[in-house]
Amino acid sequence: MTLSVSLRHRFPGLALEVDFEAPPGVTALFGRSGSGKTTVVNAVAGLLRPDRGRIALDGRVLLDSQARIWLPPHRRRIGYVFQDARLFPHLSVHQNLLYGGWFAPKSAPRADFDRITEMLGIGALLARRPGTLSGGEKSRVALGRAILSAPGMLLMDEPLAALDEARKAEILPYLERLRDELHLPILYVSHSLAEVARLATTTVLMTAGKVTVAGPTADVLGDPASAPALGPREAGALIEARVEAEEDGLTRLSTAAGPIWLPGAVKGGRIRLRILAQDVMLALEAPRGISALNILPATVIDLHEEGASVLVRLSLAGGEVLLSRVTRRSARALGLAGGLRLNAVVKSMAIAQGEAAGAGAEGAAPQPIRSEA
Repeated sequence: MTLSVSLRHRFPGLALEVDFEAPPGVTALFGRSGSGKTTVVNAVAGLLRPDRGRIALDGRVLLDSQARIWLPPHRRRIGYVFQDARLFPHLSVHQNLLYGGWFAPKSAPRADFDRITEMLGIGALLARRPGTLSGGEKSRVALGRAILSAPGMLLMDEPLAALDEARKAEILPYLERLRDELHLPILYVSHSLAEVARLATTTVLMTAGKVTVAGPTADVLGDPASAPALGPREAGALIEARVEAEEDGLTRLSTAAGPIWLPGAVKGGRIRLRILAQDVMLALEAPRGISALNILPATVIDLHEEGASVLVRLSLAGGEVLLSRVTRRSARALGLAGGLRLNAVVKSMAIAQGEAAGAGAEGAAPQPIRSEA
């Protein structure tokens, strides 16, 4: 299923003008507070009726202002997970999970109750009341209730924002299982770039009510045009890697650009590496006599000036893209220009995918790893 969104709506001080498509998988709406992310989600859910727009889920029209079509929320078959779990305190976990299904159309395909409770690890909680649950347990029950309502898609409005880091680490692996096993479109609002890098297959960057950049997450995070929306220190790239072996206390990863080494043991098969532009040095010749382990041949694609610095976009073997931030002085001294071949020295990186997050701490949030340690 694919969600198509085109919206126009005016608030005092904000004009919302967005157009994007959310394919199966997780589409993250990312941007600063006040950029319009929650407004978009509420319009998709039917909680906001925009001035103009069209919303369609797999060809089924939910809203078309020109044709005067507007389905009320209960007919949209959309599961909504809010920041707070919003469970019914007087019902057991089992009763909360079944509640959404009471309003689902009889013809809608139903998720298997036992499979969902096993997937979310809440089978042992069924007899308990919400008041006895931890924050992470409440979030998982809220997810289960949304899924068991037989939705055509899921909306999640910063579902981890109210949780501490330990509870976030508990929930993230379950969100990954939902993404990989249910094959539903998931529209995920977040202001955490670590969550976006880890979960999202597609990313939509929003600034002041407008879409800045949209596309596959690796492309968006590696696009210099995304830097203003991401923040001055957050520009970087995602590189897919496979865990191969451990040698001398290091883990060898295989990437299209060549082998990469990380300190310590890393669990998992395929993972994502998040490499920030500020952690990539450039050298015209292969460095010798330095401690850095990860030196990748690269070719300059183009340069983007940002004040006193320059964001350099690099092409690696296999088509991977890397970003490096250098000063204007360094760019002039190195003679940087499109087509120049050089070496990228990766100083540190973060593992951004759940099954191997944090180099040995399964389920942890992405953490920087000094690659030359």
